[in-house]
Amino acid sequence: MKLDSRIYIAGHEGLVGSAIYSTLKKKGYTRLITRTHKDLDLIDCLAVEDFFEAEKPEYVFLAAARVGGIVANNTYRAEFIYENLMIQTNVIHYSYLNEVKKLMFLGSTCIYPKESPQPIKEEALLTGELEYTNEPYAIAKIAGIKMCESYNLQYGTNFIAVMPTNLYGPRDNFHLETSHVLPALIRKMHLGKALEENNWEAVRDDLNRRPIEGLDGSQGKKDILEILKKYGISSNSQSEVNEGVKEVSVEIWGSGQPLREFLWSEEMADACVFLMENRDFGDIISLREVSEERNQEIRNTHINIGTGREISIAHLAEITRVIVGLRGKLHFNTDKPDGALRKLTDVSKLNALGWKYEVELDEGIYRLYKWYKSSIYNLELTNRR
Repeated sequence: MKLDSRIYIAGHEGLVGSAIYSTLKKKGYTRLITRTHKDLDLIDCLAVEDFFEAEKPEYVFLAAARVGGIVANNTYRAEFIYENLMIQTNVIHYSYLNEVKKLMFLGSTCIYPKESPQPIKEEALLTGELEYTNEPYAIAKIAGIKMCESYNLQYGTNFIAVMPTNLYGPRDNFHLETSHVLPALIRKMHLGKALEENNWEAVRDDLNRRPIEGLDGSQGKKDILEILKKYGISSNSQSEVNEGVKEVSVEIWGSGQPLREFLWSEEMADACVFLMENRDFGDIISLREVSEERNQEIRNTHINIGTGREISIAHLAEITRVIVGLRGKLHFNTDKPDGALRKLTDVSKLNALGWKYEVELDEGIYRLYKWYKSSIYNLELTNRR
């Protein structure tokens, strides 16, 4: 890519897209193309067709998607498969028709079977059953990988698919129903700490920035305590609103035993830009594992993006508790699903292509909590990456 290349970032307002946009700006790229969801609905194929014909982007980062945590994935299964299939199909197809020089499709490590050998190599794709709670989303992302592969093989396009591990960073989604585990922990513990300190100004400020079910900081203390309890932030004195909260308990879904890998979103963006600047589809083909009986087949050309390190949810919660400063109890609700027990990625291909992470998890959590306390964005309705 050249600094004056026309580069379209689909989904530039979300966690992934905003990090990529920011990274490109810092590196001096001057012709970045963006559209909000209001301005361009990527589900509408005619609107996407008109956009590509008018703007003629040379490079595309496909970071737009319908995303969420376990609850959202399991509740809105139809929306997750339909919207993601439509978004990626439209963008990839019209990138081909308009001769885009290179496209990067961003998926997720949930594409891998729930019983994958650890760490998970790219070759594990389609070798077993998916985790049920996010199966529709995963199937959509697998389709995107295969669409990029197929267009490359049939039409000679240069479309790259990357699968980031669990991401966290600025502009994350902190909605308590649809967020991923780390932003949910940060927000719950932040509110719990405010209750411990009887700091109702902080509680109201948080709810004003990110209302819960339409309830903001203008409500009475009783109503606020009730909605917080519903989302796992409770005290032993819920009714004693005038005397202050004595002890806070924060609920965490599952047993705390599952292991997860986390990558700072700005580093993910750096990896993506590095690959777009320096590597092509042909470079990735050369790194794939090839068996004797399938030596003519080209598959599994996507690239994992992660750290190659994992941590239990329980340990993650303890680190977050220390950084936030919460004194209360953590309650692991084993009636709630754990999801896959392990999802550690093998990042040897990414390392071989020339990129490795630097930001450690404790530093990243500190950065994210600092951002959370200072942010002015209302992300309750942000379900698109």
